[in-house]
Amino acid sequence: MQIHERSPSERLIHALLFEVLAIGISAPAAAWITGESIFDMGVLTAVIATMAVLWNMLYNWLFDRLQARWGFERSYRVRIAHSFGFEFGLILIAIPFVAWWLEVSIWHALVLDIGFVLFYLPYGFLFNLGYDKIRQNLLRAG
Repeated sequence: MQIHERSPSERLIHALLFEVLAIGISAPAAAWITGESIFDMGVLTAVIATMAVLWNMLYNWLFDRLQARWGFERSYRVRIAHSFGFEFGLILIAIPFVAWWLEVSIWHALVLDIGFVLFYLPYGFLFNLGYDKIRQNLLRAG
């Protein structure tokens, strides 16, 4: 199995691992930074994580199809572009919910979401880089 060939169950495991670790880090930090309750930020991050899991599965499936078709390597530059593309799509999906849940303006929701992006961009890059390395080693060993 090549790096771009992933089963639906592996895609789900990848996305869930990504989000569970991210929620554990980001919800308490966001509550502390914003002054919102840990409950509100926990719900917010869990809902955004659910959106992200679904988006992650679709986005990475599309990314893998592009890689299979065009044959590019997952270089650092490609991984950076991958991370930015994912986060931009998620921002478009999440902002309306953030505004509604916290009862803030779209602008305030955008600013808050930019804070999440500042966390998730390096997190996503490092998580996926590590995941790919571990997966590649497991494929070679198996």
